[in-house]
Amino acid sequence: MPSIKSLLFIAFIFASAYLIENSSASPYPSLDLFGGYDILGICLKNCAQCKKMFGSFFEGQLCADSCVKFKGKVIPDCEDLASIAPFLNTKEE
Repeated sequence: MPSIKSLLFIAFIFASAYLIENSSASPYPSLDLFGGYDILGICLKNCAQCKKMFGSFFEGQLCADSCVKFKGKVIPDCEDLASIAPFLNTKEE
């Protein structure tokens, strides 16, 4: 039969895991419970940032669609022309 200390320890672990999963804090970049980065979230946030910077010259929806399609493997960097070139246009709307 488990001791009271071990039961309290197990309850503490479950309570901690619950609080971590349900916290309202949203750090940037987002971290998941196992220590990895939320790559898709970073990709989408970078698309939004580039859209704010370049306005109508940047195809934000196309960028977001590529984030989803490639599961965040190609992250756009607004200061790197090569990474955002597919999403730039020269027409004014």
